Formats: sequence, C-alpha cells, structure tokens
Amino acid sequence: MSSETVDIQTTSGTFEIVLPVRWGDMDALSHVNNAAYFRYFEEARVRLVMALGLGPGHDRNWLLAHASCDFLKPLLYPADIVVGFKLLRVGRSSIEFDCWIADAQDTQILHARGRNILVCADGATGRSVPWTDADRQVLSRYFSV
Repeated sequence: MSSETVDIQTTSGTFEIVLPVRWGDMDALSHVNNAAYFRYFEEARVRLVMALGLGPGHDRNWLLAHASCDFLKPLLYPADIVVGFKLLRVGRSSIEFDCWIADAQDTQILHARGRNILVCADGATGRSVPWTDADRQVLSRYFSV
C-alpha cells in the first residue's frame, strides 16, 4: 500500500492518479461507503484541474454539472486505487469525462465507472463561459482535443 503521496500518470489520453483507500472510508458492512467513490472522483478532478494549471487564482471556475457512478465491485480496506479520467467531449463551455476506479495492483479490476460533466463559469457571475483557445491547448497536453 502506498503512502499519502498521490501519483499522477498520463498515458494514451487518460489522466490517472493513485490514491490509498483510508480506514475511515469504510462503512458498517466493512466495505468502502458509496459516498467515498464520489470523493475519489472529486480528488482526481481537483488534481486534474491543478495539473492543467487552471485551479484557484483564475477568473473562471470549473463547476461540476453532473456526476454519476455505477458501483461494479465492492472496494475493501486496505487497498490502493487508480482513479482515471478520459475526455469524451468538449462543448462550448462544458467538458465531459468517462471516469473509473480500478485496483492499483490490477487495473483490469474495475470497482466503479462513471461520468463527470464540468462547466467553465465566470468567477464573478457564475454564468457559463466558452473555453478559450488557451484552455484547449492546455487540455491537449493530456487529452486529444
């Protein structure tokens, strides 16, 4: 099992991080609580935005417009997981990702799969704003845009 250090990987158009499953993520049934899966996706989204250099300090925000998760296989403590994002679509002001949680020891074992849609919004008004050419260039560092 890894330490609290997060490993970021980018391969073949995906963004992946390795996270440890924490003891406190479990529920009374001794498996990871369903809400924790959404926190794992959240952590990966934040790391992605930070890696893209589009995090805090900009005049625009990335707002979560949609999050879904299909729970495929129970996740047990202790474990390390890989949380991945693959770009599906870039709209005028939105971006859609396929996301997954896999076992870090065997990434063919999927524990969950979902979708996330983010919207680029003006920091002052909260209204959606289009992606800029600069945004698309930054995205192309990790994904095919």
